Amino acid sequence: MAKVSAVEKNERRKRLVAKYAAKRAALKAIIKDKSLPDDERWMASMQLSQLPRDSAAMRVRNRCQVTGRPRGNYRKFKMSRIALRDLASDGKIPGVVKSSW
Repeated sequence: MAKVSAVEKNERRKRLVAKYAAKRAALKAIIKDKSLPDDERWMASMQLSQLPRDSAAMRVRNRCQVTGRPRGNYRKFKMSRIALRDLASDGKIPGVVKSSW
C-alpha cells in the first residue's frame, strides 16, 4: 500500500486540474496565437505563471486504484501490474483470463 498522504496529494492535484482546466486552456490559446500583439501574449504568459503549479495536468501521477502504487500501472484497468495479476487470477476482472499455450 502506498502512503495515504501521497494518494491524497494526487487527488488534490486532480481537483485543481479540473478547477483550472478552462482558464489554463484559454491562456494557452492566447499565448499560441501569433496574430495577437506581443505584450498581450506576454501578459497571458504572466497570468498563466501565477496559477498554482499543481493545476497543470502534467503533475498528476497515474496511481493504482486498488493499492495506490505509482509505478507499473495499466491505463486500461487503472491498476498496477501486481493488483491486476492478483485480481485476474481470482477471476474478479471480467474478460481477463490467464493465457496458456
